[in-house]
Order: sequence, then structure tokens, then C-alpha cells
Amino acid sequence: MSSPTAPDPHQLRIQDFRYDLPPARIAPEPLPDRASSRLLVSRAGVITDKTFRDLPAELPPDALLIFNDTQVVRARLLARRPTGGVVELFCLEPVAPHRALEPALQQTEAATWRCLVGNGRRWKDGPVQLDFSFAGQPATLWAERQAVEEGGDNLVNFRWQPASLPFAEVLRAAGHLPLPPYLHRPDTALDAVRYQTVYAAHEGAVAAPTAGLHFTPELLQELAQRGIATGRVTLHVGAGTFQPVKADTMDGHPMHAEPIIVQAGLLRQLLAHRPRPVIAVGTTSLRTLESLYWLGAGLVRQPGQAALEVAQWQPYEEDAPDISPEAALNALLAHLDASGTDTLEASTRLLIAPGYRFRLVQGLITNFHQPESTLLLLVSALLGPGWRTVYDHALANGYRFLSYGDSSLLLPE
Repeated sequence: MSSPTAPDPHQLRIQDFRYDLPPARIAPEPLPDRASSRLLVSRAGVITDKTFRDLPAELPPDALLIFNDTQVVRARLLARRPTGGVVELFCLEPVAPHRALEPALQQTEAATWRCLVGNGRRWKDGPVQLDFSFAGQPATLWAERQAVEEGGDNLVNFRWQPASLPFAEVLRAAGHLPLPPYLHRPDTALDAVRYQTVYAAHEGAVAAPTAGLHFTPELLQELAQRGIATGRVTLHVGAGTFQPVKADTMDGHPMHAEPIIVQAGLLRQLLAHRPRPVIAVGTTSLRTLESLYWLGAGLVRQPGQAALEVAQWQPYEEDAPDISPEAALNALLAHLDASGTDTLEASTRLLIAPGYRFRLVQGLITNFHQPESTLLLLVSALLGPGWRTVYDHALANGYRFLSYGDSSLLLPE
């Protein structure tokens, strides 16, 4: 809940979060060694320059690091019209016969997905086709547009042969990694390895949780040797992460829903760790953790509610509850126990912007984000006006920006 003197996030002007990012500062490729990226450390406003390999020594020794273990799916499909023209289909989320991601990826024979369509102006009626190979045998995917929604997304009916293939296998064999559009290049064999974290475990993201791209097995081992605790959540990053803010104020910008999956063991770990610091590895981990608070707070207020989702403006409502993090986490555990499951599945549209008060997170590891983006708003919510000092330092000292760029460890007072 924001304080009485905090800014109203509805009225934030996105132009106030603009800075000059020269194209030459956007990293086009990953470095040969993940951990050799630079690391800007901002500790209570004091900035030092390190490399990512120094991270374990820079962390508070009693910290708990939370990783997002989502895995990027090959969600870009390049199909051809009968006349030979290419139509790009970017799979965003399943619609039928399953809306939940996991069963949708295991669906065989046919499915309907919400997609972005590129080069689609000449795609009228009839299917487009993509021929590919699976296990050394020929295979085919057909796509037919069912409808165009008000926001411009397309509902696309897919069918494929062999029909026994799960859709996940179709994407692995026929799809391309959805690299950020600002890279302006096709994906490569190197991206297939480097646009995934080394701990990716659950398919479903259409963009990488890029803060985690710097970690190596050796760094994870060093964290364990130093006694720094770690935990994992899953937030399947949606295409909304690339969506520019087009409205003058944030009140006109809709946040897309993203699915989150968290195990009961992680909730217990968070409870046991309090009040020691929790540091999120990436903005997606941070949004998941803070969403857990709001999910639990909702259950405290309305026990037994069926829908577990966090609305965009929920933390900023006048009647937002002042419920302790412990009460919120315990409410989630009680809900799971009553439901007879150890897995929490929910969705979040949470917007974290200046005026937000953090409940579960005390620090953040993150890359450097685009100007006028919701990710930059999140960093500003954590650091306050000091975000400009951090970004000015990074620009003046040769840091590489965006998905394949360098990293930062942000520890506010």
C-alpha cells in the first residue's frame, strides 16, 4: 500500500522515465562467458563496478535468492501462403481446448492459440503451411485464422501431422526462439543455448528472464558453498514484456496477465527466512514474489475465493489491506492445504511503479532496461529517483544494455 505522500501510479507520465539509449549500447550478442558480464552494484546509493563472477561476495551473507525457472519456448512459426509469401505467427497463449499452458503444450492433433501475426495483410482465407522434420520424418503444420480480436491479436487454429505429436514437440521442431524485436536479427544455434538460463526447467515463456542469463553452474555452486540460500518460482514471461507504453500516463496502459506457479515448499522457505533479506533474480521473480503477497492478502480478506489472480492496480486501491507478509503467506499455505495440493497456480497483472511499497523483496539482480518501459518503472519503485544515477553511471562507464547486456545488483537502503 502506498504512503499518503507517494505518487499516484495511475497518473505517472511515462515520458518522465525516458533516457537516451544509443543503439550502439544495446548488446546484440551474448558474451562468450556468461559470468564475465559486468555487474553494477548499487548499495544504499553507493555504486561500485564489478563483474558478475563477483556476485556471491557482493550479496548479503544471509540473503535468499529467488530464481525464475521458466524456459523459453520456440514460439515463432514461419509459415507460407499458397503463393509462397511468409507469414510469421508468434504464439502468445492457448485458447482451446486448454487455456492452461501445461496441458496446452501437451495437446495433440489440433489447438487454437492467440497469436501475433506478421506479414499477415495478404493472408486472407485458407490455411498457411509449415513443413518441418521430426525424428527424421516429414511433418506439417497448418494454421488458419479464426478471428482478429479488438486489440489486434489473432485467434489461430492449428492442426498438424503426425497428429500424435504434442504441440510442444511441434514448436521445438518447427519454431524459432522469439528474440527481442530490438535485436533485429534471426535466432541462431548460439541463441538456442544462451537465450535460456542454465536452470530453466518449465516450458512456457516467450521471453527469457534475462537477469538469470549470467549465472553458470559454477556460480550456483559457489552460492551454495557460501551458504547463500536459493529458491525457485515460475512465471512464464509473456509478450507483454516487449509491449511499449503508448499511453501518456500509466492509467491507459494495460498489463497482460502472466501465469505463475509456486510450490508450497517455497512459501515455507520464505516464511522461515523472514525477516532476513530476499533478493529477486530478475523483474519476473520480483513480480512473482510480490504477487504472492497480494494473492495471500486477498485470501485473508475473502477466504475460499476461487480465482487466484492479481489485478494491475490492486496494491494502489484505497482499501488495500495492510496485512503482514507472514499472514499472507500462511493464507496461501492454508489454501493449498484445503485444496489438497502443493502447487499454487495463479496469474498476475501486477504493475510495480513508484508509489509501490514492497512486502517480500529487499533487493534485485537485473539487467538494464529500455527507456519508458514498465520494467524501468519497477526499478524506479525500488530505487526511487536514484534510478537515474544508476543508469547515468552505466551509460558513462560502458555497460551493455538490454537482454544480452550487463547486470546490476540493486540493494536500496
